[in-house]
Amino acid sequence: MIMHRVVVITGASAGIGRVTADVLAGRGARVIALDVSDERLARAEQFGAEHVINPKTTNQVVQAIRALTHGRGAHASLDASSSPQARADAVRCVRTWGKACFVGEGDTVTLDVSNDMLRRQVTVIGSWTFSSVGQAECARYVADRKIDVDRLFTHRWRLDQAEEAYRLFDQQTSGKGVIHPS
Repeated sequence: MIMHRVVVITGASAGIGRVTADVLAGRGARVIALDVSDERLARAEQFGAEHVINPKTTNQVVQAIRALTHGRGAHASLDASSSPQARADAVRCVRTWGKACFVGEGDTVTLDVSNDMLRRQVTVIGSWTFSSVGQAECARYVADRKIDVDRLFTHRWRLDQAEEAYRLFDQQTSGKGVIHPS
């Protein structure tokens, strides 16, 4: 099924954002990825993002997204960053009747309810997890399409390298890693 939808993903190179970009691009969506790390944006492109935007170097993120969508905005957005500004941008970048979903946990967001949501009929959804039935459907989708989940991991360490691993990931500039107990 081809979607022909525009989806913005903030925090696009984190695990959830990366998998979402991969699946949506594979289904025909145009993915616009936002992240504050150029290294992570390069990874987002590898996972199917058609356009990438670094909010640290682009002052007008919402306007940049609107320019990429002929002034209309995205059909939907997914915030996987938990950044207050990214969350606000995720709501503001969708078109009238668009949907914005927050999956990153933590922090707050401030919106102008009338202008950011009500007058544009924007739906804001919070999603922390989904049912075991939904998880099983997701696992089947990944298995049936042979989606390479191993490519999500940019680093692999032994247990005795855990301190090194945490120092790197504390910088929040790289991809995901896994620590093997052996």
